[in-house]
Amino acid sequence: MTTPRPSGLPSPYASDGSSANLADILERVLDKGVVIAGDIKINLLDIELLTIKLRLVVASVDRAKEMGIDWWESDPALSSRARGSELARENADLQRRIAELEGRTV
Repeated sequence: MTTPRPSGLPSPYASDGSSANLADILERVLDKGVVIAGDIKINLLDIELLTIKLRLVVASVDRAKEMGIDWWESDPALSSRARGSELARENADLQRRIAELEGRTV
């Protein structure tokens, strides 16, 4: 037997559109972006032993690019283009070293 809800409280499964659902909230967060920042410091007798700085940005990829955040494009673990450029750089370096070694033996 369920007890009726008071008339002033919205039902969690209401379909009248008055309350925002999770998808709406997520869309807003990704569209606008959220920044969470905090610092943790551990001191002993006025001597700083440890400092941890936490920064968390939650945003869509498009919004992050608008803010100038694009580190994933140059990270070889996340981008095939970055892996390719890293390999090309390493290849050029190895070819230069081989040319130097061959030049010494002649």
